[in-house]
Amino acid sequence: MRVKTMCLAAVLVLAGACGSPNAGGGAKDLTPGNVPDNPKNPVTLNIIDVAGNLQLTKGMIDEFVKTHPKVIKKVTYTNATAPELPGKIKAQQSAGQVQIGLVLTGTDALSAGIDQNLWVKTDDYASRLGNANYQAPAQKMQELAQGHGVEVVYYPSGPLIEYNPKTVSKPPATADELLAWAKAHPKKFQYARPANSGPGRTFLMGLPYILGDSNPKDPKAGWSKTWSYLQELTKYVDYYPSKTSETMSNLANGSADIIATTTGWDINPRALGQVPAGDKVAYLKGMHWVTDAQYAVVPRGVSADVLSADLQLIKWMLTPQQQAKAYDDGYFYPGPAVNGVTVQMAPQKSQQVIQQFGRPEYDQWIPKFPTETSLPAQQQVAAFDQWDRTVGSGKVKK
Repeated sequence: MRVKTMCLAAVLVLAGACGSPNAGGGAKDLTPGNVPDNPKNPVTLNIIDVAGNLQLTKGMIDEFVKTHPKVIKKVTYTNATAPELPGKIKAQQSAGQVQIGLVLTGTDALSAGIDQNLWVKTDDYASRLGNANYQAPAQKMQELAQGHGVEVVYYPSGPLIEYNPKTVSKPPATADELLAWAKAHPKKFQYARPANSGPGRTFLMGLPYILGDSNPKDPKAGWSKTWSYLQELTKYVDYYPSKTSETMSNLANGSADIIATTTGWDINPRALGQVPAGDKVAYLKGMHWVTDAQYAVVPRGVSADVLSADLQLIKWMLTPQQQAKAYDDGYFYPGPAVNGVTVQMAPQKSQQVIQQFGRPEYDQWIPKFPTETSLPAQQQVAAFDQWDRTVGSGKVKK
């Protein structure tokens, strides 16, 4: 399956685990004065992707390598899960042999690496990266990097509900209507465990805004309405899948009639034929977009030549022409993080997918509703823990 769970949230636990300023092995920091404008010799750049990001950015990277042979002679790509990443990086740093030259990650491993002091402070090289001209909500997501990474793609995410119009003639328009619908149609509403699912955690983080909770940024003290709502809703939920793709399969096979989704999880599975093309989406009254992003980060301990190549590559990825490739097949819709990038600038295949499977209403909804950044790592961990204990306990399908 091409769609991957956005930002594998399980690694967030690592972000709370005794990080210290001295973590990151014995990696030595470079300074801007030590990093040449161009590598002395073209480098082999080893890139690891823990967010499914390459399906959005590989075309950008490959074109850079093709057009800049004096900077990068070869790229190797590997994939891993976000929970694996900090250990890999720390082992290489401790050995003084940092072989991973660039990491593509969501907010999860980004946060864990910041906590454990694994990443180069890219803000020190801001003049080399240029002005990204981020969209306003993307700029807020960039701030989550705390100067230790560069946002390369962005999307408003959700929360949205996706439904089968053959069985749901009038979708719920409010949280109360969704609860009443679930009570009248037990086992037919579903979302995946938030710690394992982009749509699941977007639904979780979006409810405090929809319900008017006292502090949507504080799941411990500010989510009384949300926790009460979810504890009532869970009475009518059969079980919680451990991955988003299972909710999509259940929508397709009729086991569920309404599921939680996001823009990308709506478009891409329909484009891939995993969900019926005619299924519909809706939002709930009080909707706020809970935004998401993915980042390029550089492990501390890379050579000056590798860092030089990284800086040039990242700057290239943030140009409007390259950002247009982030439309992809709707996986992270829209995808571009910077201003002024339209779908008409995207590759023809992306344009065809968006034309056939995109939603005209997204062009209205995206600017219409307020945007909120995802919870920081520590608060997400707290929210996931409470959900596991008080909502999903005994109902999560392993």
